[in-house]
Amino acid sequence: MNLKPETLERIEAVIPKYPVKRSAVLPLLHYMQADQGYISQEAMEWIAGKLEIEPINVYELVTFYPFFRQKPRARRLVRVCRTLSCALSGSYKLCETLQKELDCTLGNPTADGEVEIEFAECLASCGTGPVVMVDDDFYDNVDETKAAAIVAKIKSESGKGAAEPVSED
Repeated sequence: MNLKPETLERIEAVIPKYPVKRSAVLPLLHYMQADQGYISQEAMEWIAGKLEIEPINVYELVTFYPFFRQKPRARRLVRVCRTLSCALSGSYKLCETLQKELDCTLGNPTADGEVEIEFAECLASCGTGPVVMVDDDFYDNVDETKAAAIVAKIKSESGKGAAEPVSED
């Protein structure tokens, strides 16, 4: 496994903090994903070997927790909240609009690997839905006009069109 030296140091430092080695699996998964961008089959096997457990024990955690990714993520991540208050405010229709405008399907990156859209269970702004996060930028009360501005901003930042600033009113 080709890991950054600081990742290897963190791994070596965290394992002894647990009374049973296998208990360190979640921190190791987080470190691995931070280092590699996702959790590959090779990474799962490496972690299993490091913790002296079976690879299936790592795989079951990777597939259980939606935070862990098993494939590389697009350069830009668009998350649309789908919990009840956002859903009632139109987040599902908003997600369809974003998919159409960005030319990708839910959970799959655009052909150029630039943008990926996924649902989020909660973006912690229930009173201002629907809400969207683009990477670390948060947008609330997203209507069609604001969605168009978000798409224009994403496209301009990837060199695919002119941008207009997104208003945060």
